[in-house]
Order: sequence, then structure tokens, then C-alpha cells
Amino acid sequence: MPTFSAAALTTLCQSMFEAASVPAEDAGVVARSLVDANLCGHDSHGVMRAPQYVDFIRKGTYKAGAPLTVIQETPAVIAADGNWGLGQVQAYRLLARMLPKAKALGIAAGTLRNCGHTGRLGEYAEFAARENMALFAAVNSHGAGRRVAPPGGTEGRISTNPICMGAPTSGAPVVMDFGTSAAAEGKVRAQFQKKQPTPEGWLIDHTGAPTTDPGVLYAEPRGSIIPFGGAQAYKGFGLGLLLDLLCGGLSGGPCSNPTYPLAGQGNTAVFVLFNPALFGGVEHFLKESDGLTSYVRGCPTVPGATITLPGDPERHVKEKRLVDGISVPDGTWELIAKAAAELKVPLPN
Repeated sequence: MPTFSAAALTTLCQSMFEAASVPAEDAGVVARSLVDANLCGHDSHGVMRAPQYVDFIRKGTYKAGAPLTVIQETPAVIAADGNWGLGQVQAYRLLARMLPKAKALGIAAGTLRNCGHTGRLGEYAEFAARENMALFAAVNSHGAGRRVAPPGGTEGRISTNPICMGAPTSGAPVVMDFGTSAAAEGKVRAQFQKKQPTPEGWLIDHTGAPTTDPGVLYAEPRGSIIPFGGAQAYKGFGLGLLLDLLCGGLSGGPCSNPTYPLAGQGNTAVFVLFNPALFGGVEHFLKESDGLTSYVRGCPTVPGATITLPGDPERHVKEKRLVDGISVPDGTWELIAKAAAELKVPLPN
């Protein structure tokens, strides 16, 4: 399992995207996003995606340099079409259009359709927090990616449909970002590429029986990911269902449905920015967010336990990986190396 610095992987990914005809600025946005996901411990949204994105670009599924097209716009709302451009690029373009609206009005909502994979939603909440704003974000898989079976079901009906919420503090923001399934499909794929079993409680096979074989998602007869919630999985499925409805319905794109291929290629998205300055005030918001996070961190614990808030694990992993480097599983590296060779991009030493 080779290990590389974040800088080396960023340069590699950017070079690969540029070699695939992506404009340099856009290539940098996506490369930094992927490597940051690895730094934060979310390898499922990291450089393992680079060969997939390149393949989509070369097939014409993704359009290098695609513009963001505004479909509808009001002082507080913007609905946009990503024209199958790279998702991180279009997501940041949407947020850039939303920021002045939120600063002026206190709130701004935006949607995306026909958009490539937007990556780790938490990074957009971190971006908003640097502007002293709170963010709600959700995506579905643009009709595809139906990997999650309803409780009691044996076949996927909705995608993993993550939800993200972030709030600023005077220090590090509190950022919650998780799929409404027991695991993201990318995490299952990462185990599959590493040729390792998944943890128990993630998957069922085509009969509905529990399994730890990640291959059930990628060969017939296909298994499914179960919703989060354990014995109360109906909560995870219900949340995922509502997010699917909101993302598809509000964006003008599709909800999960069988007319789309199972394999996903991108997202529809809903972003909502809240500007505390025009609600209770930034000073009040930060005082309360600092107070509550401090109060929670000070909770008495059982022996050996520590209190962890949303966003803490990512920061801790990032500190470590910035020093130790990012390890790339052999199966993932083989795919990256193959794509780089086809693009005539040199690999880092």
C-alpha cells in the first residue's frame, strides 16, 4: 500500500484532469477536494474517484469546462443546471452565487441538477463556516445508485442520500455529514478494492440475509446496503427518502427511479445558507455555539471514553495524515496508475 504526501497526490490528480482536457482552474478545485477528503479520512470520496471522473470525461458523460446554467433565480433562490460538469466545480459556483444573497437577505437556497459527483459535502459546510454562515446540504444520486433497500426489502430502492449540516463557532466548526444508509457506497467500494470484508451491519445479499461481502453490490444477483438505525432502520430510510424527494423534486432533476442505470454518475443537490447576522446576530450565534460545544465537551465520561463532536474525527485524521502521508490501497492505486499511464501523466516517486 503506497503512501504519498497530500501535495504529491494533488499534483497527480490535477495533472490527470488537465490531461483529460479539464481547464487548469477546475482541475485544481477537484484535485484539492479529492485529496482533502482523503486527509479527512473519507477515502470513499478521495483520490479513488479520480480514475472514475477521468473515465466519465473521456466517455463524454462529464463535460470538461461545462458552464453553470441558471434555470430560475429570485433574490433568495437560485436553481441551476450543472450541464454534467465536474460536481465540485459546479457546487462551488452555486455557493458563490448564493453567498451574496444570504449576506443580503439572511438566507439563500440553491439547487443543482445534471451535476457530476459533488464529493464530500462536509467541505462545503466548512467553506460556509469560514463566512460565519450555517449550511444545510443534501444530495441524491440523480435517479441512479439505488443501493439502499427499505426495511424488510431485498432490493435497493433509493440511493445513500447524504445529509450535511454545519455551524460556525469562534474556533473549528461543527460539521455533521453522513449518508442515510449504514455506509456510503464508496466505503463499500473501498473495501471491495482492498479485497476486504465490510463490517457487519452494512449489507444484505439478494435474499435479504446479512453479509460482509462487498462484492454483492457489484455482481448479479445484487445485494443492498441497509439504512442506518439498526433496529430502527425505518428512521434512516425515512430520512433518506425525504432527502431524495427534496433533492430531485426541488432541483428539477430525478428522484430514484428504475428508468436510470443502477451505477450512479452524479447528483442533484439542495444547499441552504443561513446568515446569523440577519437572525440573532453573529456575536450571539458564536457565543451560543461556543458555549454549547464547550458544555458538551465537558460532559463527565465513563472510564476510557472521550467526547467527540461532529467534525472532530476529520480534523484529527487530517493532522495525522498531513504528517504521515496518505496511504492508497493497492487496488485503488492500480486503477489510478492505469489511468495516469493512459493520460501519459507521470506518477509520484
